[in-house]
Amino acid sequence: MPITVRHATRGDEQPLHALATLTFGEACPPGTAPADIDMFIATHLSAERFAGYLADPGRTLLLAVDGDRPVGYAMLVRGPIVDPDVAAVVDPGTSVELSKFYVLPDRHGSGVAHTLMTATLAAAAETGAVSCWLGVNQRNVRAAKFYTKHGFTVIGVKRFLVGAQWHDDHIRSRPLP
Repeated sequence: MPITVRHATRGDEQPLHALATLTFGEACPPGTAPADIDMFIATHLSAERFAGYLADPGRTLLLAVDGDRPVGYAMLVRGPIVDPDVAAVVDPGTSVELSKFYVLPDRHGSGVAHTLMTATLAAAAETGAVSCWLGVNQRNVRAAKFYTKHGFTVIGVKRFLVGAQWHDDHIRSRPLP
């Protein structure tokens, strides 16, 4: 059965949280304290937080599904940019943030991420934005290669807090079709 991507809706909070629990730590650099990862998930990726994200008209959540099994998700965010490092290099009026993009580890290399990214970029273009930006940990080599393959180039750097530990991220951007 082919992978499908659909807009997440109310009722998808628990599957989104389950995906986040299985994937967020994979994107953190080695040495990130498990307690910090757990704190970040509890604070930002709980089912309750996903319910809020789904209700926010400034956010678009996409769910990649294999049959009836969720295998990845993405979240786009429109609106003001509060991080001064990002605001220095991204125009909030013409850009949309790719805030979350995760695929189950056992599906890496299977084409799920490509299918999800294609749908995500189409959804980003539907917002009226002319570019899409994201932050990715500078030590996440796998993600950097994937984002480069999909046209995202490094335009700056920023910091990202996970629990009590700051991480260094690249800010990447690409034009939308």
